[in-house]
Amino acid sequence: MEIVYELIKAFVVGGIICLIGQILIDLTKMTPARILVAFVVIGVALGAIGVYEPLVKWAGAGATVPLTGFGYALAKGTREAITEQGARGILTGAFTAASGGVTAAVICGIIASLATKSKEK
Repeated sequence: MEIVYELIKAFVVGGIICLIGQILIDLTKMTPARILVAFVVIGVALGAIGVYEPLVKWAGAGATVPLTGFGYALAKGTREAITEQGARGILTGAFTAASGGVTAAVICGIIASLATKSKEK
């Protein structure tokens, strides 16, 4: 029964993050690309000051899968790398922390491009 509770928490938190994005699309003149960038920057900022960590621990994938979670991973990786490597960690931490997600996105993009045929607008 606990797994159902974990799934519900993840669904609700992820849904709220997506709802915020949809509201921004509907009520502002921001482009979807700017909203996505804003979500990453917000995730970095909240991760850097330690506010996003409790949400990740409570909601799990509901907080780590959306783009705010990507920003959080960048901030967390940088913080950990600075602790281990000093100033060099500023340059390497974000890349190390986000490499898995970026690799998965690139591979999925390549597979999608090979599996589908583009259409002219």
